[in-house]
Amino acid sequence: MLKSCRVTIADMNGISHTVTVTAETLYEAVALGVASIRHKDWVAGREQVFNCVEVSVSEIPIKHTVRLKDFNAWLEREGGMPKDIIHRKKIRQILGLPISRISV
Repeated sequence: MLKSCRVTIADMNGISHTVTVTAETLYEAVALGVASIRHKDWVAGREQVFNCVEVSVSEIPIKHTVRLKDFNAWLEREGGMPKDIIHRKKIRQILGLPISRISV
């Protein structure tokens, strides 16, 4: 499974350089990070062997776009599965809206 990885490598002057790569394995992330950073002119000692590589892994971000019209229609909907009713009640509480008309 692909993961978003922040790869950080310190150059010969002790300056950290970070790139974001998408990789399936830790070593793939290291390779992609090293390959990306070593070719940059501003990285000191880029031809030297780097001492340590730090890799931070996170899930690939997912972006959603919701039209407020659709959100409000969902929020005003009545009935449905109990989990949907509970979820709408929770959202109405977050928004400070009355919840008395929603029953579970």
